[in-house]
Formats: sequence, C-alpha cells, structure tokens
Amino acid sequence: MDYKYIEQLIERYFQCETTLQEEQILRAFFTQTEEELPQQLRQYQSLFMALQPTETLGDDFDERILAQTKEAKVVKARIISLNERLRPLFRAAAVVAIVLTLGNAMNLSLKQEQPQGDDINYAAYKDTYDDPSLAYDKMEDALQLISEGFSQVQRADSMQRDSLYTELR
Repeated sequence: MDYKYIEQLIERYFQCETTLQEEQILRAFFTQTEEELPQQLRQYQSLFMALQPTETLGDDFDERILAQTKEAKVVKARIISLNERLRPLFRAAAVVAIVLTLGNAMNLSLKQEQPQGDDINYAAYKDTYDDPSLAYDKMEDALQLISEGFSQVQRADSMQRDSLYTELR
C-alpha cells in the first residue's frame, strides 16, 4: 500500500501547515496497531497517540467543581490601622533623628576642643600700608598660622574618624 499522502501530511504537520481535519486524519491513522503500520511510520505513532484525548469530563464534573467551591474557607479581610501603615515611616524618621543627633554631638565636641585664644587684639593693631615689605611679612605670617590651624583640625578630624571607624568594627 502507498502511504505517500500520510508522509506528506506528516511533513506538513512538522512545518505547522496542517489543518485540524488533516491532524484528525493523522491521529486516526496512527490508532492502528503496530503490526498494521508500515515500518517507516511506526516512529511517529507515539507522538500522535499522545495527542489523543484519553479522558473526557463526566456529567457530574460541574457538580463536583461547584461542591468544592462551596466548601472553600471564607477569608476575612484584615483591617490595618493608620499606625500600622505608618510604622515603617516612624522607624525611618527615628533613624534620621539618631543620625542627626550624633552628627550634632560630634560637631559640638570638635568645637569645644579648639583653643579660644586666637582673637585679634585691635588695640595693638598698626597699619602697615606705608611699608609694603612689612605688610607682606605680616600677611605671610597670618597665612602660615591659618595653614597650621587647618592642618591641626584636619589631623584631629582624621584621628577621630579613624577611632570611630575602629570602634564600629
């Protein structure tokens, strides 16, 4: 017997070009027993047999599903108060307040460590406009004092930061 039509349908099936009727023809063809099928087509039998509907829904299917849905537990909605909704925001605000308080405390402690004797004595102040070299020397000394002050603060700041860092570890 010539099975060229079936072979053509199988090729079209794998190229996704078959219609529903042609797929039904293939399923019907492969319902034959293995002895009735030709040797070259037996490899496709398991594929088309797997596509056969094996179970149909019974008449009591709708009743069984409805019975299961009626027995389902009722879930009550939980009322969430405003306090519970805002609790994460309260926690975040508390963390921010703690961080700001610690930052202000560190600032105050740094300000208290600075010496207070660096005020200018305006009574002893002399104008050096007439002597430019003296004005240059005084300005150089003042800038040197400012530079030393900045470096002392920077060293103290880095030492305090390092000590805090080691304490946190």
